[in-house]
Amino acid sequence: MTTQATISRTADQVRHHYEVEKELAERLRAAGRDERRRMYSQVYNELYSRVKDHPLLQRKALGEDELRKLAAIRTQLRFLQRFLRPTTVFLEVGSGSCLVSMRVARQVKQVIAVDVSHEISQRRDLPSNLDLRIFNGVDVPAEPGTVDIAYSHQVMEHVHPDDVVDQVRSIHRALAPGGAYVCVVPNRINGPHDISKDFDEVATGFHMKEYTTTELMSLFRSVGFKRFRFYVGAKGIYFPVPKWTLAALEHCLDRLTFSMRAAIGRRAPVRMLLELRMAGWK
Repeated sequence: MTTQATISRTADQVRHHYEVEKELAERLRAAGRDERRRMYSQVYNELYSRVKDHPLLQRKALGEDELRKLAAIRTQLRFLQRFLRPTTVFLEVGSGSCLVSMRVARQVKQVIAVDVSHEISQRRDLPSNLDLRIFNGVDVPAEPGTVDIAYSHQVMEHVHPDDVVDQVRSIHRALAPGGAYVCVVPNRINGPHDISKDFDEVATGFHMKEYTTTELMSLFRSVGFKRFRFYVGAKGIYFPVPKWTLAALEHCLDRLTFSMRAAIGRRAPVRMLLELRMAGWK
């Protein structure tokens, strides 16, 4: 969710970020199930304390005028409009600095924002209808059947593969009948997408696993989601597309070498087609 025009760092700063995140990610990957429940908050808090120029921290410090210029925030809000109503109870999983949740709160009944990090989430300007909750990265702290729309943006890939089914099941449990989980994740085909993208061929930072269209839908279906819709587009203008068209594109690119796949998949318009943007209904 960074914009290079607003947030820039030196090569040394990026290298430092990479080295710290890779160290912490290796620690998380090697941990056992119960230990990981305690570690998600710890490793992210440590990352933000050791990488003072982290883009999320920089964006949190931006003033309101500068914030309006962040295209990624505006894009998310434009995409979300189709799912929101004045009576909506909205859950954001991995809310980070709460910038999206704070703006959604202006047009819905209630917002529940959950994140693993105290460091990134602490702020004093939260609206009265926004409830910020810190969680263990897996078990979403929301009452069963109370949420109309759940949303995560670039979050699921940060969850350990052995934990991700439990997290999606927890979100499904929180949804009211007919509620939807709107999930946006980077595509494995043109990855990696974390800080390791300029250093490694496979994600070694906090992206524990990156997904394809088929993998994402299979994961949702395994916990009980019944209906799905995929969207493609740019700058907040998105339209639904059949799942098979995206799966076919992924299949063709996946047969190429890493360098060819990256060269094609990271450029527009293919890059925009590959971003996984899916809604699943309970």
